[in-house]
This record gives sequence, structure tokens and C-alpha cells, in this order.
Amino acid sequence: MLPINLLAVLVAAIACFIIGFLFHGPVFGKLWMKLANIHPTGDEKLSGMLPQMLWNLVANIISAYAIAALYSFSSTSPYIAGFGAFGAVVVAVWAWLGFIVTNSSMGVIWMKQNPKLWLFECVSSLVCVIAMGAILGNW
Repeated sequence: MLPINLLAVLVAAIACFIIGFLFHGPVFGKLWMKLANIHPTGDEKLSGMLPQMLWNLVANIISAYAIAALYSFSSTSPYIAGFGAFGAVVVAVWAWLGFIVTNSSMGVIWMKQNPKLWLFECVSSLVCVIAMGAILGNW
């Protein structure tokens, strides 16, 4: 069994959830809705979003656990060992670049999705993985 602190994973996942909320809501919500071509009707209710929010949190927990596992594996590397939160952030950013950016780019490349929306989501996920790496590396 990997030595992963599950409380740190949960806190990192919740931090990512909050960052996602801020990016897609009060901070950059209008920009995101414009890029995603979303036109609110005014009838939207929080209760109608609860299932998606729960699945989003589950996905964040899986992502945080995966970053913790990658950090655990790489923490014995001379390139990462002894760097604590910085080392965990480096691992998280490499995972972001190698998996999130490349896989999400397929929608832009093949399905003609909005590249500005893709870039917005990439920046949002970068901030999330940096926060998760910092939390997991400090714990």
C-alpha cells in the first residue's frame, strides 16, 4: 500500500473544487460562459447541479490521489527528493502537461472545439494541480 495521506487527498480535492468554482463562477464566470456559449436563463438552481458537483468532487479526489501516488513514486528520485511541496508541484505540473493538456487538446484538434475555451480550461486545471501538489507536498 502506498503511503498516501487520505486527509491530504481530500483537502487537495476540495481546494481544486473551490478553485474550479471560482474560475467558472465569480472570478471568470462571464468569460467562461461567453467562451462556452452558455446563455443563462435565470432559472438555474443549485439543487439542479448537485449530481454534477458530486461527480466533479469524485473526479477531483481521483486526481488528487493520482498526484499523491505519482509524487510518492517519484519522491525517491534525486530530481524530486527533498523538495517537499515544490517537488510535488513539479510532479503535478508534469502530470498536467503530459495528460490533461495533451488529452484535452484532442477536442480542439479533431472536433473543432473552441481553442480559447480549451486554453481557459487548461489554465483552470493548471491552477488546480499546482494547489493540489502544494497541499499534498506540504502535508
